[in-house]
Amino acid sequence: MGRFKFIKFVEEVSREDLPKVGGKAANLGEMVKAGLPVPDAFIVTCDAYKEFLEGTGIKEKIFEILRNTDVNEPKQLQENTRKIREIIETTPMPEEIKGEIVEAYKLLSKKFGKEEGYVAVRSSATAEDVEGASFAGQQLTLLNVKGAEEVVKAVKKCWASLFTARATFYRAQKGFEHERVLIAIPVQKQLGALSKEEYLKGRYKAGVGFTVHPATGEKDKIVVEAAWGQGESVVSGAVTPDTYVIDKKTGEVLEVKIGSKERMRIAKPEGDLEEIETPEEMRKAACLTRDELRQLWELAVKLEEHYKFPQDFEWASEGGKVYLLQSRPVTVFYEKIEEEVKVKKPPLVKGLAASPGVGIGRVKIVLSAEEIDKVEKGDVLVTRMTNPDFAPAMKRAVAIVTDEGGITSHASIVSRELGIPCVVGTGNATQVLKDGMLVTVDGRSGFVYEGKVEELLAREKALEITPEEAAKLKTKTKILMNLGVPTEIERYKSLPFEGIGLMRVEFIIAEWVREHPLHLIERGEEQKFIDKLAEGIAMVAKAIYPRFVVVRFSDFKTNEYRRLVGGEKFEPEEANPMIGWRGVSRYISKEFEKAFRLECRAIRKVRKEMGLDNVWVMLPFVRTTWEVEKVLKIMEEEGLRRGEENFKVWLMAEVPSVIFLAEKFSKLCDGFSIGSNDLTQLVLGVDRDSQILANMGYFDERNEAVLRAMKRLIEVAHENNVTVSICGQSVSVYPEITEFLVKCGIDSVSVNPDVVCKTRKLVYEIEKKLKVQ
Repeated sequence: MGRFKFIKFVEEVSREDLPKVGGKAANLGEMVKAGLPVPDAFIVTCDAYKEFLEGTGIKEKIFEILRNTDVNEPKQLQENTRKIREIIETTPMPEEIKGEIVEAYKLLSKKFGKEEGYVAVRSSATAEDVEGASFAGQQLTLLNVKGAEEVVKAVKKCWASLFTARATFYRAQKGFEHERVLIAIPVQKQLGALSKEEYLKGRYKAGVGFTVHPATGEKDKIVVEAAWGQGESVVSGAVTPDTYVIDKKTGEVLEVKIGSKERMRIAKPEGDLEEIETPEEMRKAACLTRDELRQLWELAVKLEEHYKFPQDFEWASEGGKVYLLQSRPVTVFYEKIEEEVKVKKPPLVKGLAASPGVGIGRVKIVLSAEEIDKVEKGDVLVTRMTNPDFAPAMKRAVAIVTDEGGITSHASIVSRELGIPCVVGTGNATQVLKDGMLVTVDGRSGFVYEGKVEELLAREKALEITPEEAAKLKTKTKILMNLGVPTEIERYKSLPFEGIGLMRVEFIIAEWVREHPLHLIERGEEQKFIDKLAEGIAMVAKAIYPRFVVVRFSDFKTNEYRRLVGGEKFEPEEANPMIGWRGVSRYISKEFEKAFRLECRAIRKVRKEMGLDNVWVMLPFVRTTWEVEKVLKIMEEEGLRRGEENFKVWLMAEVPSVIFLAEKFSKLCDGFSIGSNDLTQLVLGVDRDSQILANMGYFDERNEAVLRAMKRLIEVAHENNVTVSICGQSVSVYPEITEFLVKCGIDSVSVNPDVVCKTRKLVYEIEKKLKVQ
């Protein structure tokens, strides 16, 4: 396997390889490493895509077309992206890449006992399946591909799908630069290569799932949707699937809704998919057996515990064995409301509550993507189902209602990401609702009412808070924001936060630099590292000036550094990198000190040459006072003296020694920032990656010992006039931790962008209750 230049097999990759293989493939590899059932696959890496564009000379031609394209002009966008796809699909594949794809396909086929087996050829972009953007359905998936030549053609088609009108529009709206988004192609064993008779016997079913209830935000529930045949019909919303709600702790099935499942998609022997009518008895029957539900429950729990974040996953069951096909972070989910409003009038239609909120507008019936121009800003989009071609209309709509689909369908996912109400699976909305009719769509109950329902508007007003409203809520506890991708600051800079409490530089290094700093030093290219790092930091600091930015120096572990270009030469293999050579211990080592000095020079460039004196720094994974003293000395030698020209140094509080010796560490810094994940790991002695312990409930930031550690740090730091913040994931997920810390007198909380306004409101209400001045 190691002989390939442009190919990686799925067992060779993990989430650290996202820059090389994209979000989808990285997650497949991550699941394999976690011991989860994933069909065999190989990945045509992003390097192959780059080599194809550059080696054939078509790169400049493509991006010149994009530079001259107005994405807000639909016809121009459609025509120009069509030209780009045609260029890619008609340009011959370089022989070296083609040869590797053919060889890898033959090796994969042999793994499942075939000369030339059926495979699914998928797309895996570097900007998809990551927190903050789902990119639902934006790139192509080709099923039931057979034959080496056909696989090569399919790879090119998937590359070309990066430039559909909808994908190009979506990237522009999300702030992703086209040239920075790369694409890899997972080629995976095709499940469900069965006869029609076997499909009709119910031997194959598929669907999607969420490890948190996507419409209500209930974290103790798992939601699974299933239909007969290939899962594309569930993902796209082409059918109304069965819906199962499962208790996350016990595995008990709490709720079952049998969907209509009128059609199923099956694999044809000659490739491609065929849609057939589902027999009446199968429509009425529940898709999943008790054993399959048990497997799905166990897999969902393992997924969330492994990723430490709610997951949206795709699955398939062949002959009773459940496989995972994809996993990605849930990009948006909501809190459940405790009191429901009773509406006096009966609803016109009823469906599944897919995205919360209330939308009031005129109905526009859209039966195909060709009609999306009918939808104007403020209309209610009513359709049988949506697909990615509907994206421009969905963005203009005030609410969405569909005949088909479940709460994990395309309409549901995109509506939640857009923050608009959605009701799916009504069965008859396109017949009952009429063009021009004024309706109220309640995305919390799944009901659509005629006219304007004032009581529902009142409910939403009480629940929601806009950035403008949140900004008026003055709190003693500062609300800070976490940030990873520098370009995202343009989306979030107007939110009501006092500063960036955690800016991670790992994204800049992995995505913009890509090379190990010692590798660059060896080649005399130190300035490349300094300039790229400074560029990303300055982008954020300038956008929010004079608010401060706390930049955390790099916190890659050895296994993560090894994945950078040239990294294997400089990085040892550690049995447990999580508690190994990371953070400050790297900076003071003779092996890495030169690389750390480059990070210091980047900070100095931003502060001194660019004049952005709102940039401070944070030292990660601090263990001892003597190592901090050594780092501060190195920083001074590089022109970064603590206390000079408003320059502040914070320490991450994630190792218990910092808590025990807080009074000594306080003399070496201006602030602490609690890293709740690592602190929990080390206080409780729980490996964050141990699924056994996680499934038993050991890893929990709300544990009393962890909370006591946080409280002690705040008390001792304040005795020494040092501030305390928290930037761990827990404060973005658990409001009760925020409340506890505010009561303890924490100076600031740093949260993810999507909960900044909500957290400000929560803190305001807590302080009001405590009568904090």
